[in-house]
Amino acid sequence: MSVERILHHFPLDPVSRQVRLALGEKRLPFAEVSVKYWERPRELTKLNPSGMIPVLVENQGEGPPLVLCEGRAILDHLEEAYPEPALLGREPAERAEARRLMTWFETKFAFEAGGYLLHEKVEKRLMGLGAPDLANLRQGKDALKVHLFMLDDLLQAREWLAGRRLSLADFAAAAHLSVIDYFGDVAWRDVPAVKTWYMKVKSRPCFRPLLTDRWPGLAPAGHYDNLDF
Repeated sequence: MSVERILHHFPLDPVSRQVRLALGEKRLPFAEVSVKYWERPRELTKLNPSGMIPVLVENQGEGPPLVLCEGRAILDHLEEAYPEPALLGREPAERAEARRLMTWFETKFAFEAGGYLLHEKVEKRLMGLGAPDLANLRQGKDALKVHLFMLDDLLQAREWLAGRRLSLADFAAAAHLSVIDYFGDVAWRDVPAVKTWYMKVKSRPCFRPLLTDRWPGLAPAGHYDNLDF
């Protein structure tokens, strides 16, 4: 049975990017609706009362559509409903490590590094909240360095973040870092293992749509869509 999917998302939202990568890797076709979530549009709050993105709507043609709200619920559904290719790993240890790192990026990384940088560089501009706060930018960049060095240590001993296979942990990390890299704020030369890993993720077919993302008034760094950076 064919399934019609519509993903409501914002192109520069890391969690939305994780879902797009998973859909692409599983070769599940979907249509996209770009949402100005900060305006709390009625169409979005009807689907998800929290007003948060992403939201995936699946319509199988019979009965009401399945509405899946926010990243972790969508990713869990995709793994359960479309198990191949498996993106949580095939061994218990790798699945546990993938979940640990996904949570790391959803909470610790977003709170300490990404949240500061994206709020100052993206959200403030979109919501008309004034110029970036230099102290917040500095705090976010300092925390980013710590997280990058942690990832570099991991990737010196592993092919992929959670072990031997590509997993949702890689998509979580790549989604968050790709948005920061959009603005040229990742010092790749300081973390060669992370750079090599990111080049592998960036070269996958599922990643290509992310490299075409643009938002009016927010131009990407010159190397953003370059596979050999």
